[in-house]
Amino acid sequence: MQLQNVYGVDLGTSTVKIYSQKRDTITKEKNMIAVRNHEDVLAVGNEAYEMFEKAPGNVSVGSPMAFGMIADIGNVEFVLHTLLHRIDRHLGRNPVLYFAVPTDMSEIETRAYYAIASAGELKKSRVFLVEKPIADALALGIPLSRTRGSMIVNIGAQSTEISILADSRVIISRNLPIGGKQFNEAVCEQVRKQNSLLIGTRTARRLKIALASTDGRIREARMIMGMDSISGLPRKDAVTSQTVNEALLPKIRQITAEVSNFLDRVPPQIRSNIEAEGIFLAGGSTRIPGIEQFFARQTENRIRLSGYYESCTICGLKELINHETLQKYAFTARKKKK
Repeated sequence: MQLQNVYGVDLGTSTVKIYSQKRDTITKEKNMIAVRNHEDVLAVGNEAYEMFEKAPGNVSVGSPMAFGMIADIGNVEFVLHTLLHRIDRHLGRNPVLYFAVPTDMSEIETRAYYAIASAGELKKSRVFLVEKPIADALALGIPLSRTRGSMIVNIGAQSTEISILADSRVIISRNLPIGGKQFNEAVCEQVRKQNSLLIGTRTARRLKIALASTDGRIREARMIMGMDSISGLPRKDAVTSQTVNEALLPKIRQITAEVSNFLDRVPPQIRSNIEAEGIFLAGGSTRIPGIEQFFARQTENRIRLSGYYESCTICGLKELINHETLQKYAFTARKKKK
């Protein structure tokens, strides 16, 4: 008898993460699709990302997600089906999918997750939804049934979700439109100002990874190729860590300011529990050196940095899928757990 295929899916704006229970593996691919003349799909995932900012004018390359939400149902469906089939050639007769989703979705946004799993081999799939902060909490080891106040800050690719959990549920959550993409764009703008050089976001991301820090650490400058903003000709120039940090710090301060505002608005007992436990920090951009200490100084709270980084949510889905007692935190479109 063939085992039922069960998958956990985190549809991030930048990266799709899929957990396969049968294989006990987590697969990560860029959430990108390359389309020629608005109709012919040329590439999906990492292959599409290789074409990003390089493709000719008749080829559009981008993510079908925006700010953590489904922006193009057809393209998200194509990406999901393609990546699932890269894991398993045959998905089985009745696959089960657990999607990590933002909190407080509208009915239309909720239906979109069912729409992308309603064709092909997924036509008879069973779909469950799990709020992202709940999945994060499971990965972080937060005892959901006992917590009287826990705060999670997840800095994603295009947005930061700030959530407070208590009594087995998310009691308040806010999406801030700041994430890795905005960090990259800020680096592009700062390099234009400081170096009179135009660069793409892929180059900016590499500079962020190589040079960024929030602890005042100075790293060796990196030589890059860009386009002179005055002459329009290709030119090499060295970009310093100071230039990168001047781009990033205002964005990071916006996040820490919102975290502090959040804490000011919660009841004293919940705030007391959060201060005793510490604030949990997750997401790909938390790899920036010194960010834990920076958040601690700005918010005047202990910070607990997750070693899962951008994989926190998918690791939480893995925990839920493999532990029957945790599956009460999953819900369907018709019935949401209270």
